[in-house]
Amino acid sequence: MATMLTADELERYARHIVLHEVGGPGQAALKRARVLVIGAGGLGAPALLYLAAAGVGTLGIVDDDAVSLSNLQRQVIHATTDIGRPKVDSAARAIARLNPHVTVEPHGLRLTPENALALIARYDLVADGSDNFATRYLVSDACYFAKKPLVTGAVGIFDGTLTTIRAHERGPDGRPNPTYRCLFPTPPPEGTVPVCAEAGILGAFTGVIGSLLALEVIREIVGFGEGLVGRLLMIDARALRFETLTYGFDPSNPLSGEAPSKLDL
Repeated sequence: MATMLTADELERYARHIVLHEVGGPGQAALKRARVLVIGAGGLGAPALLYLAAAGVGTLGIVDDDAVSLSNLQRQVIHATTDIGRPKVDSAARAIARLNPHVTVEPHGLRLTPENALALIARYDLVADGSDNFATRYLVSDACYFAKKPLVTGAVGIFDGTLTTIRAHERGPDGRPNPTYRCLFPTPPPEGTVPVCAEAGILGAFTGVIGSLLALEVIREIVGFGEGLVGRLLMIDARALRFETLTYGFDPSNPLSGEAPSKLDL
């Protein structure tokens, strides 16, 4: 389906349009896209800003939290005047200031097994910037059942990861693509991974991972470069080192394996 760009949009996205890998068709694809971003925090904040600036037509935002003063060291979509305001509303206001061509759909709620599937089904692609394992597993499972691609990022104290999951599809070799559970079969025991409030986090580092999250979403929508399906990008902030781990389909995974045990959320 053709999507016309207005004169204002042609000027706004001129640096995209002159890129051979994007061009007019790629920019039109971004305008048609509906992306759901899970979390408007450390990763979601920069991701939302860059996706909005890039011209993604519709951005859904899931977050049930309010802006606090300690968020502002890294959650750059929010301002001091937003303290106390729901993050989805604060993010929507910032996106409107940045790019009025983007439609924002705020979902001020916590994702649950009861609402995840219906919500995710409304979008073309999901970008997960959540800060806990329960939500990551829920989102990845829901994307599998809803047959939606997922770009998921995570950040620790000085380490970050990013990968793309298309577990509902098969790879060029005909084998099923790996699920999130092929990569991480089970979450770490509770209490073994310190939360941000206890361990601390570098604000700029969440910006790096969040920007890469947006970049991978854009690449998935436009369709250029080598995607991160079956590849885990790992970033070490201490050494500023980037490495890539290759992973594959695990026949024992509970979603799409040989004997699936997880048949719904």
